[in-house]
Amino acid sequence: MGDHKEQPLRVGAAVRRRRRSLDLTLAVVAERSGLSVPFLSQIENDRARPSTGSLEKVADALRTTAVELLAAADPACSVDVVRAEIAEAGPDPRSRSLVRGHHQMHASEFTGDHEAGREFQYRNDQLMYVADGAVEIEAEGRAYRLGRGDTLYLTGGVRHRWRATVPDTRIVVVAVAEHIEAVRDRKR
Repeated sequence: MGDHKEQPLRVGAAVRRRRRSLDLTLAVVAERSGLSVPFLSQIENDRARPSTGSLEKVADALRTTAVELLAAADPACSVDVVRAEIAEAGPDPRSRSLVRGHHQMHASEFTGDHEAGREFQYRNDQLMYVADGAVEIEAEGRAYRLGRGDTLYLTGGVRHRWRATVPDTRIVVVAVAEHIEAVRDRKR
């Protein structure tokens, strides 16, 4: 239960994300694909599962492929538990992903020391939370010392680096996923 491998894919969210990223209305996609607006709405809301042919028409209308839409599809579950003992390890054995699948939010946990010289820059906003221990984070020419329970918010695009200053430090990094185009405040 809660295992993505047991769940069918929901392509609706991927279709909606792609359509919105292109600033297209359902009516425009309907015109380009030859499918009806109500049917496209049902696809986006996962109330209808498109056939392979229909998915290909939608993909063409969205200037992508059916394979890309399926790759970006969400598993058909809205609640998922990631158990500590079987969590997906990150590229470093001291890190693990806290969220599975293709979602609007990404979260990772880092334990222990970290390569202090490595610089990070994420396209979207992120929050760093110190679960245990202490860290020093350098961002925009300033150093910030954080202890257990402290958080640091970084706007997308800010270059930063961090290092643990206490053994067995654990930090949680929560960020808007890279596939999401963050919307900047518009002038009023």
